[in-house]
Amino acid sequence: MIMYKRRKFIYQATGLISSPFLTQILGCTSTKIVSKPLLKKVIGSVVIVGGGFAGATAAKYLQQWGEGLIRVVIIEKNDFFYSCPMSNMVLSGSKNIGFIKHSYDGLKKRGIEVIKDEAISIDPVKLSVITRTGRTFSAEKLIISPGVDFDYKKINGLSKKARKRVLHGWTAGAQTVALRAQINSISNGGVFIISVPESPYRCPPGPYERACQIANYFKKHKPRSKVLVLDANADVQSKKDFFISAWDNLYKNIVEYVPNMEINELDLKSRTLTTQFGDKVKGDVLNVIPPNMAGKIAHSAELITTNGRWCDINWLNLESKKFKNIHVLGDATLATEKMPKSAHMANQHGKVVAAAIVEYFNGKSPNPRKMINTCYSFVDEFSAIHVARVYDYHKGLKTMVPNMKAGGFSLKPSKVEGRHAYAWAKNIWSDTFQ
Repeated sequence: MIMYKRRKFIYQATGLISSPFLTQILGCTSTKIVSKPLLKKVIGSVVIVGGGFAGATAAKYLQQWGEGLIRVVIIEKNDFFYSCPMSNMVLSGSKNIGFIKHSYDGLKKRGIEVIKDEAISIDPVKLSVITRTGRTFSAEKLIISPGVDFDYKKINGLSKKARKRVLHGWTAGAQTVALRAQINSISNGGVFIISVPESPYRCPPGPYERACQIANYFKKHKPRSKVLVLDANADVQSKKDFFISAWDNLYKNIVEYVPNMEINELDLKSRTLTTQFGDKVKGDVLNVIPPNMAGKIAHSAELITTNGRWCDINWLNLESKKFKNIHVLGDATLATEKMPKSAHMANQHGKVVAAAIVEYFNGKSPNPRKMINTCYSFVDEFSAIHVARVYDYHKGLKTMVPNMKAGGFSLKPSKVEGRHAYAWAKNIWSDTFQ
């Protein structure tokens, strides 16, 4: 059972995410986050590729902790950011797409240059970025926050044509809207299939929350329809007991969960998936999430170090282990033990790298930092569950390790937790983009 003090800490950690107490709450070992700039003039320049939770947070806090004396440029190809957290609520119809839509106006008002363009090439020696429109941006530090991409080649038949119909919905925005339309169109008695990729992937509990949200929609509007979860992993990857309980009690005869079912072939015409064992499974709507890997710019920049998928980093300052002065954040990193690829963790990466770079420009070494992750999942439109964990820097191992004496988790799904989940989302959105 979780002690009251621990639960109170987790609640405060979400509620104070953008407060003056960031040093205590959000991952610092002392109350002095960074050194004051030594001179009242521009002390350095940083170019950031990617304006998601990690990149946008890094930009904001570089500007804030650098007191406006660091030139910060973000290169982001999209006009708006759509949050993956809460996107499953859009799929169920509980929220509309506008709820998870965020602009970069708040960062622009801070004096951060937001360039609408796509980075297509990075020179790790010159520390320069070339964009699709032919522009070149150089800086003393590069931050690469590419998110995830998908290894479509692992699934035979998942061609570009097929991907227009068989959606992953693992990048929020247009895919969320399109997948919601498919869910609406399914007949009463139809089958919705979620294919979960082998771990690691972005947001470990996400597919299971999605199963709950679609099942909740079916329960109300299409009670004869089914949700089939085909999981490439041997077991539910996060919050197992809570999800199994929800499927057994809230969505009995609606959700079926099958582990060890890796999808390696798709037949678009018959809407059939084939597993590694040769099993053929047909559905009316196929939600196939291919294996995840770091975004393609990380590959073209040769930042990949592990399994052809992820970028290994120095956890003191999130600097690439391949190239000096290039820092890699968020889901693209080779995560340490029990560290999920999550929005909250990406936000933490942004703060840690901002603190480290400000220290760098002041001629000082980065201090070890703590990181905190909190993750909420809804089991219906009102009730949620959470897990939280604290990570400490281990000087001997030179990595982040989970602090097993800190953190906590829900006792059961509740509407109170649901209200906390909405507060967490609104706080992290504000902390990142305002």
